[in-house]
Formats: sequence, structure tokens, C-alpha cells
Amino acid sequence: MSTSEFARSDRESDTEPVKWDAVRDLPPSAKLVAKVLEYNGTLTQSQLSDETLLPARTVRYALNRLEEAGAVDSRFSFADARKRIYTLTIDA
Repeated sequence: MSTSEFARSDRESDTEPVKWDAVRDLPPSAKLVAKVLEYNGTLTQSQLSDETLLPARTVRYALNRLEEAGAVDSRFSFADARKRIYTLTIDA
């Protein structure tokens, strides 16, 4: 997703239903992570880092903020119990 696509999707979120209100006041990195999860479904932190081109530390911060807002749910991976899998909990 390019920067212009993200900016456009961010503007479009003003017209989206109330369900995205939890994400509206979060940092841009959290909004980007939420949109990537919306498009791709369930991903690990490293997959999110690859998809967003953000550093792992920034993705971790964004995921923490999204979890606090109740927009993301995490669980352990069945394939590799050392990893967590993240899923967007607000409907697209």
C-alpha cells in the first residue's frame, strides 16, 4: 500500500461507520497496521512488519495501541507457539 493509498483510505475512514472510531485517534502506524490486517486477515508481527515496511518496534507499538483500543485480538500460533497471530476485531 503506497503512502497516497494510505492517505486516501485514511480520509475515507471519516465516512466509515462508528466501528472505526476506536482507531481514529491512534497514531498513523496503528492505522496502517489496522488497514493491513483488514486487507490480509490474520498475520504475525513479522508479517505485518514486512507488509507495512515499518520497523518491528513500531509494529509492536502499533499492535499494543490497537489491543488497548479493542481493535485487535491476538492468540498464539498453532504452527509456532513462540509467535502470536493478530486479527482485526472491528468489521470492515
